[in-house]
Amino acid sequence: MARRLVIKWGTGQKVTARLEPPEDSSAGILLAHGAGAGQDHPFMVTLRTALAAAGLGVMTFNYAYTEEGRKAPDRMPKLLEVHHAAADRAATYFDRVYVAGKSMGGRVGSHLVGDDGWLAAGLVFYGYPLVALGKTEPRDTSHLERIRVPQLFFAGTRDRLSPPELVESLVKRLPQATVEVIPDGDHSFQVPKRTGRTHDEVIADLATATASWIGV
Repeated sequence: MARRLVIKWGTGQKVTARLEPPEDSSAGILLAHGAGAGQDHPFMVTLRTALAAAGLGVMTFNYAYTEEGRKAPDRMPKLLEVHHAAADRAATYFDRVYVAGKSMGGRVGSHLVGDDGWLAAGLVFYGYPLVALGKTEPRDTSHLERIRVPQLFFAGTRDRLSPPELVESLVKRLPQATVEVIPDGDHSFQVPKRTGRTHDEVIADLATATASWIGV
C-alpha cells in the first residue's frame, strides 16, 4: 500500500502525494500525472505499483488544480511550483530522483529540469505531448536540449500527441536520449484487443523497461 503524504509550499498551500515502497531505494521516480486525471487514476496507480515491483521507489502527487477538484490545468508557473515542491520532497527519500510523468506531467517535469535547473538523475516521459491537442506542429522543445542528464521517451505508434517519428527526430538532437516505441499503443498506451495484450501487461512492460534503463 502506498503511504499518503502531504506536500506543503508557499503560504499554507498543500497537495497530497503517495509514496510507494521500497522507500529505501537509492533510485526513485517522481511520477507526475497528466492533464485529465490525478494520481489516483488507474493508469497512475498501476504504473506506480509496477515501478515499485521492479525495484524503484515511487512518489506520485496531485497538482493544485486536481487537488481542488478543477478540470482545467493551471498555467505553467503554478504547475512548476507544485512540481518543484514535490521534487524537493522526493529528494528527501531517494539519493537519485528520476523526474517522470504521463503526458503533461512529463512536460512540466522537463521544464523543471531544463528551465529551472532542478538536479534530476534523469527524465522519463510516458507519452511526451510533443504535439498539442488540436495542433499539427510540434511544440518548442529547446529546453530539452539544455538538459544534460539521460532522457527516456515512450511513444505509442497510435499516439497523435507523441508521434514516434517526431519523437525519434527530437531524440537525435538531444545529448543523452532514448526512445522506446510501443507497438499499437495510443496516448494512454492502450492497445487493440487483436494484439492479445492487456493494458496492465503493457504498463508492466513500461515499468520493466524503465527499471532496466535506470539500471535497477
